[in-house]
Amino acid sequence: MESMLNKLKSTVTKVTADVTSAVMGNPVTREFDVGRHIASGGNGLAWKIFNGTKKSTKQEVAVFVFDKKLIDKYQKFEKDQIIDSLKRGVQQLTRLRHPRLLTVQHPLEESRDCLAFCTEPVFASLANVLGNWENLPSSISPDIKDYKLYDVETKYGLLQVSEGLSFLHSSVKMVHGNVTPENIILNKSGAWKIMGFDFCVSSSNPSEQEPKFLCKEWDPNLPSLCLPNPEYLAPEYILSVSCETASDMYSLGTVIYAVFNKGKPIFEVNKQDIYKSFSRQLDQLSRLRSSSLTSIPEEVREHVKLLLNVTPTVRPDADQMTKIPFFDDVGAVTLQYFDTLFQRDNLQKSQFFKGLPKVLPKLPKRVIVQRILPCLTSEFVNPDMVPFVLPNVLLIAEECTKEEYVKLILPELGPVFKQQEPIQILLIFLQKMDLLLTKTPPDEIKNSVLPMVYRALEAPSIQIQELCLNIIPTFANLIDYPSMKNALIPRIKNACLQTSSLAVRVNSLVCLGKILEYLDKWFVLDDILPFLQQIPSKEPAVLMGILGIYKCTFTHKKLGITKEQLAGKVLPHLIPLSIENNLNLNQFSSFIAVIKEMLSRLESEHRTKLEQLHMMQEQQRSLDIGNQMSAPEETNVAHAGSQQIDKVFNNIGADLLTGGESENKEDGLQNKQKRASLTLEEKQKLAKEQEQAQKLKSQQPLKPQPHTPIVPIKQTKDLTDTLMDNMTSLSSLSVSTPKLSASSTFTSVPSTGLSMMFSTPIDNTKRNLTNGLNANMGFQTSGFNMPVNPNQNFFSGTSTAGVTTMTLGAAPTLSNYSSLSVPSAGVKQAQQRPTDMSALNNLFGPQKPKVSMNQLSQQKPNQWLSQFVPPPGSPGLGNAAMGTQESHVLTCTANRRSTRIRLSRPLPSYASLNSNF
Repeated sequence: MESMLNKLKSTVTKVTADVTSAVMGNPVTREFDVGRHIASGGNGLAWKIFNGTKKSTKQEVAVFVFDKKLIDKYQKFEKDQIIDSLKRGVQQLTRLRHPRLLTVQHPLEESRDCLAFCTEPVFASLANVLGNWENLPSSISPDIKDYKLYDVETKYGLLQVSEGLSFLHSSVKMVHGNVTPENIILNKSGAWKIMGFDFCVSSSNPSEQEPKFLCKEWDPNLPSLCLPNPEYLAPEYILSVSCETASDMYSLGTVIYAVFNKGKPIFEVNKQDIYKSFSRQLDQLSRLRSSSLTSIPEEVREHVKLLLNVTPTVRPDADQMTKIPFFDDVGAVTLQYFDTLFQRDNLQKSQFFKGLPKVLPKLPKRVIVQRILPCLTSEFVNPDMVPFVLPNVLLIAEECTKEEYVKLILPELGPVFKQQEPIQILLIFLQKMDLLLTKTPPDEIKNSVLPMVYRALEAPSIQIQELCLNIIPTFANLIDYPSMKNALIPRIKNACLQTSSLAVRVNSLVCLGKILEYLDKWFVLDDILPFLQQIPSKEPAVLMGILGIYKCTFTHKKLGITKEQLAGKVLPHLIPLSIENNLNLNQFSSFIAVIKEMLSRLESEHRTKLEQLHMMQEQQRSLDIGNQMSAPEETNVAHAGSQQIDKVFNNIGADLLTGGESENKEDGLQNKQKRASLTLEEKQKLAKEQEQAQKLKSQQPLKPQPHTPIVPIKQTKDLTDTLMDNMTSLSSLSVSTPKLSASSTFTSVPSTGLSMMFSTPIDNTKRNLTNGLNANMGFQTSGFNMPVNPNQNFFSGTSTAGVTTMTLGAAPTLSNYSSLSVPSAGVKQAQQRPTDMSALNNLFGPQKPKVSMNQLSQQKPNQWLSQFVPPPGSPGLGNAAMGTQESHVLTCTANRRSTRIRLSRPLPSYASLNSNF
């Protein structure tokens, strides 16, 4: 890599040094910047051709430089002869002006080291193109090395040379004297130009009709640069020391032969014995057959044979050569017409430009770009010609690469983009909009191309608006999204709302429907769909356009309409439109089909949402109840811990009093949950609770720990007096007690009577606790039963068979509690051992109970009783808080012995008891 860089550096340095040494000190360098050595030309290819630029105008030129070092080997007088010959040729060229002659931009300048002059931009000499690379840089440009002449270039190039010779022979009365490939220059556009007038001969009697030309005798002792190229000289020039215009025509024939024979002339000349060589050549020419010219195209072969005739009078003149059928090629005629375009009027130009698109496909691309395109773009200064020229320029642009388009065509189109008149310019650009957007850089699209589209949408011509609306969808994918959203869409909407033309309005809707796929969902929902409701007209075509946009948005995968938009905006707009009187049956059916499809999706999506929400709510409830009721559920299997049971019973009283309020709060909470979807935080919380529930279910069930209860030794007491005293104090309260249909019973075994069972999960823990003590407890209508066992914690376990029950009954009428009746004979009593009434004594005595109960030992009697005797009308018991029967029996059970006590009057109401205690 380093060696390559060094080699490149040395090459550049060498070239720069060569250029510097070649033109250093020459006055040409004052006005022109000399660039790279590109070609060679002139007699013996002695002139080096450099590209250059004029300093003042930056105009491109070609700088011809003759380095005097090339003639260092000659004597001084020979050097002077060579310099004089070169100067004479350049000076003669400078005086002549013709399209077929090389144009001199700056005259010859001489310095100590070189001769230099400037011309129009040059590509190379014909000799370089044909493979003669003498006096070229060591690294030959690929443009020259790989250059290939097309047939149309060859034909038109030879035609141009013929026209140039016709000008010299007819108008100037001059014989060129050295028509060779070295003196034919191809300019930057590919045109063939004549130079090298070093040996030209002017007529000695220009005023007369028959010019006479004096020819110099061939002097073999002169330097080669002081003599014309003998391989292209006519025989009479050497053999008879005469020349005329026909001599140049012979040279033209040899040039034609060399062009079609890879640059090789028809005869090779021995310069040491020039006369003998020409004598042999003359003999061969006299016996020349068409078979010797097989490399030349057949249609020009006979004319070349005539040009090479020994007799000068037989040779065609230059004017006759320009009219031969060989040059009637369509491409050659087209190029010739372009060269004379400045002479035509607008009508002739317009007719020519109309037929040009048929010719362009037949021409090579290089010829089109080099020769035709510059002529076309030069016509942009004439506004009347732009509609005729522009289609051809855009046709050429299609065949160009993006780099060629940006370099050669786009700079010329810039001013045309801004022209508003004539209106055909806008139509042509709209028809080729995809080409412009594909090859034009983004910045230029935003600055030049899109503003032209915006002007078309706002144009007063309805035809322009329709065309623009029809074309926009074809290149919508090439427009950047901000320009479409902020500039294009608003103008389409304005065109739809403000126009009085039905066609423009319908085309606007069709255009919007086609470009929906290039918009985002929310822009369509927020900007396009509300716009549809603003359209004032109700013509069927407009209504179907509106329906089409709705349907496209509804069915498109990327877009779609939300169910809120469907329910709130779309359907309320579509349904009234569907019954417009202007719609026919098919159009109405289209409306109804879309509406049904929208309703179906609306129902499906909302039903799915509600089902999912319901399932999530049910899972939430199950999880909450599962967490809060885990302890009661486990009591069905084994004994629960005393702390959990105590916590449950601590809240019973409050729940009994606030049960209705809790239910109302729950219902409100559920309704609120149904009205609103779960938030992300709530879903995350629910997921965590579900995970916690799974962990709880995976744990082993709790097992009761065995313990030995200490049975307190108590003396049996007679509670009759204490009970009578308490009843007497209660009788002083005049509180009415609601009637009960049956006695209230509390039992540890779930009953089948009127009760609230909690063997399954309930909606809320508070509701569960308002109607029972745990999952195995309930209220019955048959009695109020309570297990009493002095040897066991009252609330630590489930009831067993044979427990003693306590039954409270009430008479229909309330009376004072002055007496206590004995149990009736119909009640079976256990008389195995004396009854232990300590539990009942502790229950109704004024002192604190001293029973072995964990929770009841810490509570007041009224607090304890409030948990078992609910107030009238409380949920779960109704009005069955106190009995209303005539027989009032109080049954107490302790140590498997039951004692029934008949009361003389019913017990007071719950409120009286509670307040009395």
